[in-house]
Amino acid sequence: MKNRIQHCFTALQARNRCALVTYVTAGDPSAEVTLNIMRTMVKAGADIIELGVPFSDPMADGPVIQRASERALQGGMSLQGVLALVAKFRLENSLVPIILMGYFNPLEAMGYKKFSELASAAGADGVLVVDAPPEESNDINQALTAYGLDQIFLISPTSTRARIERICAVARGFVYYVAVKGVTGTKDIDTDEVSSRIQEFRQMLPLPIGVGFGIKSPESAAEVAVSGDAVIIGSALIEIIERHQGQPETMYDAIASFVKSLRDALDEARAA
Repeated sequence: MKNRIQHCFTALQARNRCALVTYVTAGDPSAEVTLNIMRTMVKAGADIIELGVPFSDPMADGPVIQRASERALQGGMSLQGVLALVAKFRLENSLVPIILMGYFNPLEAMGYKKFSELASAAGADGVLVVDAPPEESNDINQALTAYGLDQIFLISPTSTRARIERICAVARGFVYYVAVKGVTGTKDIDTDEVSSRIQEFRQMLPLPIGVGFGIKSPESAAEVAVSGDAVIIGSALIEIIERHQGQPETMYDAIASFVKSLRDALDEARAA
């Protein structure tokens, strides 16, 4: 099933629901545990899974996700391993979109065409290349598009109108609004500013707008859900995984509880 991202947002918008996008670093602490975390998050109410491709220099990520990447790489996770993980998830779930989040180097090393072909065959739906500005994305964007994969782009509080219009020309699926100036998991968001910026973006962006970086609680998620189309949670989930290393069942329970609290908060915010 292709166009899972579009189908997901269309179905949620028809019911006035905000999408919940949950992040996990592939291979932290192992491939088997990651697969169980993905299952747990979906069962608890996640609409889209953002699967991090571990990288040795994750420049946009704060200390929490940096440590997750280090643990995954030390455990032997690779780009091929990430794609194998997607394929295993697809054997049991054909509906939930999966977005691969990573950096240029591993994709360039594999080759954009080969990566796009393998990612599509595995069942991925979109790719967010954090260090890929639109000016440098022509080759990878063409490869991803040829294999039906949506390239997700970042916009920030400082993005100009010209910049956003340039992103609009190549982005598909949705756009990812980085709600704070800085790396993941280090600052709290200003929800009033987020709401104001989203209203501005909607005049230029035809795609759904997801909001991430700095959302750490059901309360802040609920405030963002009023204006955003999706709430993206990463570091807060990785902190749970880190806290329960070596205790997988406790970890799954804690993740399920947190994701459910987020899902409930989003639904209550929209209902109000």
